[in-house]
Amino acid sequence: MNKILKIEKLAKLLEGIKADGKKVVLCHGCFDLMHPGHIKHFQAAKKMGDILVVTVTPDKFVRKQKGENRPVFNEKLRAESVAALECVDFAAINKWPDPVKTIKLLKPDIYVKGQEYERDKVKIGELQKDLKAVESAGGTMAFTHEKVYSSTELLEKHFIKNEN
Repeated sequence: MNKILKIEKLAKLLEGIKADGKKVVLCHGCFDLMHPGHIKHFQAAKKMGDILVVTVTPDKFVRKQKGENRPVFNEKLRAESVAALECVDFAAINKWPDPVKTIKLLKPDIYVKGQEYERDKVKIGELQKDLKAVESAGGTMAFTHEKVYSSTELLEKHFIKNEN
């Protein structure tokens, strides 16, 4: 079975999985330039349930959020990279600028973000819509506490030449 599915097909599949008593965990993000932080985050999230689903932000919304030269890898390649990981059961490309509609469709038991979202006041504010969506679907939010890396910081530090 292909691990990369359309959101609607994934929602139907997860209904059956949850009906069998399995716990579904969802991670969502850009996941551009896969790095050890992403992998550790997914591994920790997988331990919270039975089925790990990872959704990636569409290219057009990554560009709006991070700039015209991002993402480095397109949404299809990012979904393939995520799906290639053993700990990931299913992957999908989100259709919307944030995960709220996806959360409502997939109805995860646990929605997982990295610890940087737990500490950062601005990011905590951004998560309120996600939290409301998860709770309305009967789930909870959790955080992983793995070492934090940032694709943007890694790019700026190691790959983008300083113009000064």
